[in-house]
Amino acid sequence: MNFELARTQMLGQQLRAWDVLDDRVLNALASVPRERFAPEEYRSLAFADTEIPLPHGQSMLAPKIEGRLLQALALEPVDEALEVGTGTGYLTAVMARLARRVVSIDIFPDFVERARAALAQREVGNVELVTGDALAFAPASRFDAIAVTGSVPKLDEHFIRMLKPGGRLFIVVGRPPVMEALLVTKAGDERYSSESLFETVLTPLVNAEQPEPFVL
Repeated sequence: MNFELARTQMLGQQLRAWDVLDDRVLNALASVPRERFAPEEYRSLAFADTEIPLPHGQSMLAPKIEGRLLQALALEPVDEALEVGTGTGYLTAVMARLARRVVSIDIFPDFVERARAALAQREVGNVELVTGDALAFAPASRFDAIAVTGSVPKLDEHFIRMLKPGGRLFIVVGRPPVMEALLVTKAGDERYSSESLFETVLTPLVNAEQPEPFVL
């Protein structure tokens, strides 16, 4: 398979066609070899306009979703960013090209170990990988940007509290068949605003769906 041709087509036919026009984002996506992070059995789909299945019922995001996520967060070289859901480590590597430092957390230890190996092979050094439940994560410091790669049924303030003033959060909220990608911007310690970006459907974040309380 001609991966370079597929990469070029992804940038033009998927990302630019979906209004991903930020040159820094496009260059970062192009410079990280997506095919090296995709599961070997799905490598031929690395640049297809689709999610790629992963173990544990998870998936690698479609390229256009990754592009819109990165463009919305507008990562700067001085930023410290958090990624919720390491997955294969591809988006982690792209974020690491745009930000000063990236912390990435995943609940599945095998994802973290595979991503660690893939990132080391690409000599990505400004990333810290954490195994754990992001919904119980209590970092020592706050972040300029947070990318949540799974959906949540409703927006709560768990991730917002992790943002510095002026920080940005990308998160997908809702339940199938309708979910909404939001950009949440923190105005101060207590205030924030929310902007609707587009509709999509993502796999729910593990443990995000809490059972309804039992009522007699």
